[in-house]
Amino acid sequence: MKEKLKFCFNKKGVFTLFFMFGVISLWAQKVTIPIATNSNMMLLQTDNNNRLMTVYFGKPLENENEFATVSAGYNYDYSNQGIYNSAYTPSGTWNLSEPAIQVKHADGNTSLELKYVSHKTEKIDANSSITSIILKDPIYPFEVTLFYKVWAKENVIEQWTEIKHNEKKAVLLQKYASANLFFGGKDFYLTSFQGEYLKEMQPVETKLVQGIRSLDTKLGTRAMLTQTPNFMVSFGKPASENDGTVMLGQLAWSSNFKLEFEIDSNKNLRLIAGINPFASEYSLAPNEIFKTPSLIYALSNNGTGEASRNLHDWARKYRLLDGQGERLTLLNNWEATYFDFDENKLKGLFKDAKDLGVDMFLLDDGWFGNKYPRNNDDAGLGDWQENKKKLPSGLGYLVKEAKKEGVKFGIWIEPEMVNPKSELYEKHLDWVIRQPERPEIYYRNQLVLDLSNPEVQDFVFGIVDNLFVKNPELAFIKWDCNATIYNAYSAYLNKKGLPQSNLYVDYTKGLYKVLQRIRAKYPKVPMMLCSGGGGRGDYEFLKYFTEFWPTDDTEPLERIFVQWDYSYFFPSIATCNHVTDWGKQPLKFRVDVASMGKLGFDIVASKLNPDDKTFCKQAISNYNSFKDIVWHGDMFRLVNPHENNIAALMYVNPEKSKAVVFNYLVNNRFNITATERPVVLNGLNPKKKYTVKEINVYPGITSSIASDKVYSGDFLMKAGINPNVSLKRTSVVLEINEVK
Repeated sequence: MKEKLKFCFNKKGVFTLFFMFGVISLWAQKVTIPIATNSNMMLLQTDNNNRLMTVYFGKPLENENEFATVSAGYNYDYSNQGIYNSAYTPSGTWNLSEPAIQVKHADGNTSLELKYVSHKTEKIDANSSITSIILKDPIYPFEVTLFYKVWAKENVIEQWTEIKHNEKKAVLLQKYASANLFFGGKDFYLTSFQGEYLKEMQPVETKLVQGIRSLDTKLGTRAMLTQTPNFMVSFGKPASENDGTVMLGQLAWSSNFKLEFEIDSNKNLRLIAGINPFASEYSLAPNEIFKTPSLIYALSNNGTGEASRNLHDWARKYRLLDGQGERLTLLNNWEATYFDFDENKLKGLFKDAKDLGVDMFLLDDGWFGNKYPRNNDDAGLGDWQENKKKLPSGLGYLVKEAKKEGVKFGIWIEPEMVNPKSELYEKHLDWVIRQPERPEIYYRNQLVLDLSNPEVQDFVFGIVDNLFVKNPELAFIKWDCNATIYNAYSAYLNKKGLPQSNLYVDYTKGLYKVLQRIRAKYPKVPMMLCSGGGGRGDYEFLKYFTEFWPTDDTEPLERIFVQWDYSYFFPSIATCNHVTDWGKQPLKFRVDVASMGKLGFDIVASKLNPDDKTFCKQAISNYNSFKDIVWHGDMFRLVNPHENNIAALMYVNPEKSKAVVFNYLVNNRFNITATERPVVLNGLNPKKKYTVKEINVYPGITSSIASDKVYSGDFLMKAGINPNVSLKRTSVVLEINEVK
């Protein structure tokens, strides 16, 4: 040991000698750190070399005196393959498995060792706490802090990492995961959610086998188009709604991500989650702190239903902007007019919005650009002034006219993007992400602005700020993003002498800076996060947005499946669902499906026949009576459309005195009916009495549900009730009320 200390002193000086003495004192006794919610516990523990390991994951251990003696069960000979249960696995020294962190030091050395130094747990309130654990390299002045923020009641953990150093020059971060989890046991099942445009959020469940299963994206912006950062892991058996141990997780990052699920040679599971290191080696200057995005996960020992309800509760209380507040119903003009509108046409739509009974009119794409008017999607992006031909009186006039009709006014923007056919492109080519020596590649005829550049950040903030300064009664922003990043290159980073591999990270952090400025000045204005469908639903963005657009696919049958799968991760108050003319289903079916979230309309309301208009007005009135339950109640998935001919989903208020149940026919290939298949309800009080009434009944139709019959909660949750879904009754909405 004396020789080792002498070597360390000679190579790195007094700092390392002091650190090594500290390490010696810690070797004498293992340190055990519990990360616990009400229903689950993770135990971290130092080993004989003072490395931090995960030694337990499962139900909480009652006796704290036994924490330090918990049997790790991982005492295998790892001399030739590394130690798999490391809490944050470094690269280049003892480890030969997939690392969580990989660096190149200022002197070019690529080795890293991380040893425990200290930890602390701080109580935030009665329900939440945060544990931070400092790890340091014994040779280099390089430090990693692991953070675990816990919400005990909701059984939710948010985990991230902060990296810093005090080397003489910049250190190159080659991989920098947010979390490195380890689960002992056998038989792990992963459900991932893949897709493509108009087919987002397609679930695929796989039993994990030895090796690494990676989920990733390299698209830059609109990063989740083909793969989302949401996942489920079930332990011991496939995921089930009401039983079994499950984890619902998400990397809260709005750009390239990578999730790695590795079954080791002893059949244990390692999960490494973080920013995708692809083309993203990050140059970290001395004394700067690199904070990774958060891995957020909900844990349950009672299936995916409980886990998702916990995650919904957490999101509404702690993460989603105004998650416990209200949302605006709306009429959008996009599918009614596309780019073809003028002031008079829009004023007619204001009247339609008022007549339907919605709260707001939303003006979509096509309102801007003069030298290059936005008459289709190949021009005008970046030139955010009103088109004088379409809107000669300006937006302020429209806001006032909408107010006269008794509705609010919202507007669409796509501020991160630019068309080559625009004044902005002509004036500020250096603001555009593009390879100067390569042909430009377009996605929807547009390119992405370089938000790593502070000038571009100011420009994008100014778009929103100018709209509100000029139109203080503007009520809503729809923020779109329709392009991915091709030819990734930043003129700004080049000018600053920074590596191009910083671009994907600095772009995203620059976007967050813009959103932070917007919310500092306009904290309460509702904003919808849109990205051509399914491209940006994550809990880092949803700090700044009140809701998001799940997919451009508004065909109502497909929407049932998409909304079902999003419901594992997001509360219904966060999802925007619009009634459109897509699909062959009747209007009632479309409205019922869209009512399972934040309701909107994208139709030409003036062309509805009398019965359809009467139905819409009554359905909106009904929606206003139960929307608080959909937005803030407990959600129960009753009948899975992926496995059955019908789908059924239920919302219950906290008092268990009122509920609403949505039932749909999703398969009519063989003239399927559901007349002999009752739906078993959930979430009610078995001791209470309830009536069941069908609502959203189309004009001229008589319901087959006896609304005066009284049932016990026990009966409804064991025997159930038949909604009589059939080819003639393809959607049935039931209102459950307590009898007092």
